[in-house]
Amino acid sequence: MSGTLRIHWAVAAQIAPRPLINCNRCGGVKAYRCSGKFRVNANGKRIDVWLIYRCVDCDNSWNFGIFERCNRRDIEPALLQALESNDPVLARRHAFDVVALRNQVGRVEEFPDVAVHKRLLGGARETALALELQFGLEMPTSLRLDRLLANELGISRSRLQALEERRLLVVDPDGAKALRKPARQGMTVRIDLAGEPDQKAIICSAGG
Repeated sequence: MSGTLRIHWAVAAQIAPRPLINCNRCGGVKAYRCSGKFRVNANGKRIDVWLIYRCVDCDNSWNFGIFERCNRRDIEPALLQALESNDPVLARRHAFDVVALRNQVGRVEEFPDVAVHKRLLGGARETALALELQFGLEMPTSLRLDRLLANELGISRSRLQALEERRLLVVDPDGAKALRKPARQGMTVRIDLAGEPDQKAIICSAGG
């Protein structure tokens, strides 16, 4: 597609998923937030590691299992050091592991809040008639692609749907109905804006 402005969107989730747990102090199901702290318990050659969560109402604790009865030799020294020092990057990675959380507690509350950092990859705004948006996601997000595009480009979801129906908006690799699904790592969205009256405004909103 000639006259294409290529932009990388780095999408960062802002709020970690919160497990919904029966709090024995509150007496009901409550959301628990990640404390960012690990608990490391060594018993001889065996190590248990948990990420500590707190009830949002009473601060009661719950432990999210990371390693259970693991041989100390099986944990890289650098990883063990990161766990013992409450490395924030490592804590964030585990806090956003919604699959592992669901496996342990079943019900998890997710949040669509994201920050989008945009970087120009190629092309010129002045002559652009189309957009190619390449997505990079640090962590999975529950935010639907159409909501993300609408928020960042300043156009309605119904218009995005109309562009897709006219094959002026194409999502690779998910194709049809991808707009209704969450944005994913490695996804590319191509939008042909030739003939659109507000193409310059949309291209400007795309950033980069």
